[in-house]
Amino acid sequence: MPTSDSRSVVAALVIALGLVGAGWFAARGMARLKTADRYVTVKGSAEKMVDADLVVWPLPHSVGGNDLADVQAKLDANNATIRAFFSRAGFKPQEIVMSPPRLEDRWAWSSGENRPAERFRYSTTVILRTTDVAKALAVLDRSGELVSGGVMLGTGEGGEGSRPDFEYTRLNAIKPALIAEATANARRSAEQFAKDSGAAIGGIRSANQGVVDISDRDQGSPQVKKVRVVTTVEYFLKD
Repeated sequence: MPTSDSRSVVAALVIALGLVGAGWFAARGMARLKTADRYVTVKGSAEKMVDADLVVWPLPHSVGGNDLADVQAKLDANNATIRAFFSRAGFKPQEIVMSPPRLEDRWAWSSGENRPAERFRYSTTVILRTTDVAKALAVLDRSGELVSGGVMLGTGEGGEGSRPDFEYTRLNAIKPALIAEATANARRSAEQFAKDSGAAIGGIRSANQGVVDISDRDQGSPQVKKVRVVTTVEYFLKD
């Protein structure tokens, strides 16, 4: 039958082994925690040049006068001139749209010597919206014909000018490949960092697609777009 002294020795051994085991597991946990806390954040980018596939060209214009019927007739004539200009270039009627006209009575807010000579200012915007970019570029070079034909082009309501806006609408078709390329570039940067620091790349801690930017290639060719994707990735580091 075990004595009280032997039971005390066994209990002490059990407690000691428990402490050793707890310490070992704690050390292992701290090692894993330390390893998990080591990571590197890198960015990767990818670019692609694409041709615009949509043109939106607003042509704001206005007329003035003191007789309302006269300014209405002038505005209608300008609209007809612009429509005919685009029709001769081969654009379809559904590609030519017109915003609602805006009439301003400038005498309503002035009097005496401050009253302008022309009472009415009537304005509207004719908009060409087409996917035929090449045809739009060709007709753009001849836009001076409208001015010589008596159409006073300028800034319309909302501040839009008469410059065409070239757009690229097929981003979803090229975005997956760009993201893959940007992510691969980010991993190469992470691998180089790990190599320089004497470590190795582990799994991905987090990833963020970041920003997709579409801009003109340059001021002289707005019909050519530069699509740029930037990804941000965090990789675990391991020994």
